[in-house]
Amino acid sequence: MNMVNILLIFGLIGASLASDACQNPQIKAESYTSQDATIVTNIAYIATFSLTCANGVTGVSLYAAIGDRLVPVARSADGATYQVSWTEEVAKATTGDHAIGLYDDVGYAAVRKAQRSDEPISSVKPMATIIVNHPGAYTGPLVNSEFMAALLASVVFYVAFSTRSTLQA
Repeated sequence: MNMVNILLIFGLIGASLASDACQNPQIKAESYTSQDATIVTNIAYIATFSLTCANGVTGVSLYAAIGDRLVPVARSADGATYQVSWTEEVAKATTGDHAIGLYDDVGYAAVRKAQRSDEPISSVKPMATIIVNHPGAYTGPLVNSEFMAALLASVVFYVAFSTRSTLQA
């Protein structure tokens, strides 16, 4: 009888954990990327989103797959909004859409298992995916203003010197 009680307790714990999984997640996301690379060395990517589960589960712990690494997703105090952010060097930052896979605790464990087996993260299906669009970064004008000022000063000096030479001759 004791073994039956233990199995029943483990079964109830497993059922409660399974019911805490987010079913049919709906994501509403907004994203921001820094677009002025004239004074920064890294481009910042920020995605803020809300998660709604069909079974009403709230406060789900999430992890984001960014490239070949997993990062934890920050959750607001009320559990209504989430945020994930990262940076890339300006030279390595690519324009266009970046797909970010979101994983719950079960998905995180599956991704870690895939990584230990030297499999890509993409082999594990994410719970949801958000898109962060980076339109590109402004790196400054083609010709620096200092160069233009030096060029203009040289032209003015040449014109003044040649005019002075012609007047004295």
